[in-house]
Amino acid sequence: MNRRDFIRNTVLTASGSILFSGCSLNLAVEDVADDVISTYKFKDKSISMLGFGALRLPTLANGEVNSELNNKMVERAINAGINYYDTAYGYVNGKSERAMGDALRRYKRDTFYFATKMPVWLIQKEEDMHRIFNEQLKRCQTDHFDFYLAHSLHTSTWKNTKEQNIIPFLDKMKQEGKIKYLGFSHHGSPEMLQEIIEFYGKWDFVQLQLNKIDWKTTIGQKQYTIARKAELPIVVMEPLRGGALANLNEEALKILKDYNPDASAASWAFRWLAGLDGIMTMLSGMAKPEHLEDNIKTFKNLKPLSEEENEIYDKAINTYLKSNNIGCTSCKYCECPIGVNIPGIFSIYNLYKGIGFLGHYESLSVSERADKCIKCGLCKTKCPQQLDIPALLAKVDKEYKSLKGA
Repeated sequence: MNRRDFIRNTVLTASGSILFSGCSLNLAVEDVADDVISTYKFKDKSISMLGFGALRLPTLANGEVNSELNNKMVERAINAGINYYDTAYGYVNGKSERAMGDALRRYKRDTFYFATKMPVWLIQKEEDMHRIFNEQLKRCQTDHFDFYLAHSLHTSTWKNTKEQNIIPFLDKMKQEGKIKYLGFSHHGSPEMLQEIIEFYGKWDFVQLQLNKIDWKTTIGQKQYTIARKAELPIVVMEPLRGGALANLNEEALKILKDYNPDASAASWAFRWLAGLDGIMTMLSGMAKPEHLEDNIKTFKNLKPLSEEENEIYDKAINTYLKSNNIGCTSCKYCECPIGVNIPGIFSIYNLYKGIGFLGHYESLSVSERADKCIKCGLCKTKCPQQLDIPALLAKVDKEYKSLKGA
């Protein structure tokens, strides 16, 4: 069944209960009621195509989750038909799982789907898996997880996942009914994605970073193709690329507003994804009620971009990329005398700002990273783009350390 069939034939009522399901109905897209969130048919379940991502929750000045506001937002989401809630062990400095458990305990357990993840990089022995998994059940106030993931698999974390036999443990939890559907989130290369899929062979779904920017780099498109060939439903993380696609620069935003002044930049990003088959849900980190309301508006009778709209969106994204990225062309004229991988660093920075950056940046050897720059200035004198390379390397290093919490 393709994307349009899913949107046409499977919808939720505002309260989250199933109104129509399956392929026997033959409603035209425009006939679907305006007050329903579009859904995806996953096995015998209808998953809301807008997922509530708990990486970015509303917080107070002291860094604690604003529980009152978060609870109200979850209530609004539940009532709008959003039934997929995604958190993780380390989100919001380890406070996200508990906050979502507190928010969702008010609703019947069979009316929503809870997703969280095993922090594979923290596992040093088998006891760590048992301890963390049981802690997650307690935090989330549940006896099982509907969707569970091996979290953030890339070069080093995948190595540790295999060495610590994490997949067999998760498979055991699935056999015991504590995990209903098992998947993984991926931040590595397309080749590694293929390896991970084949390693277990029984994955129920995969979580990938997909958006218009990543698609244009070819990496996103390659990963999407691999996942679809394996017939794995896709949970999309960072559909707005860390908020970048919701906050385009003035020139890019003008292109979209000239075409449709009433549509938000975020809605364009979601509707572009809606044109891809196999997208089970799109996770959105909604730290403010206005983010939630705009998304609900977009996902009611979600429609993919038309051919003309795709051309407009492509033009806007090209404009954004030209003005927002480090202008390195990877000509390699700037060869560093001490081995700093200047074009590699800038390429990773341009492609993976925010989420996903850490895994790719840390795939560089320590000697190639930005903090090894001695500011000799030789690269700056050789750069055809006249980039202040030492200053830009310092910027990348600063952002890396910020993401690491250093």
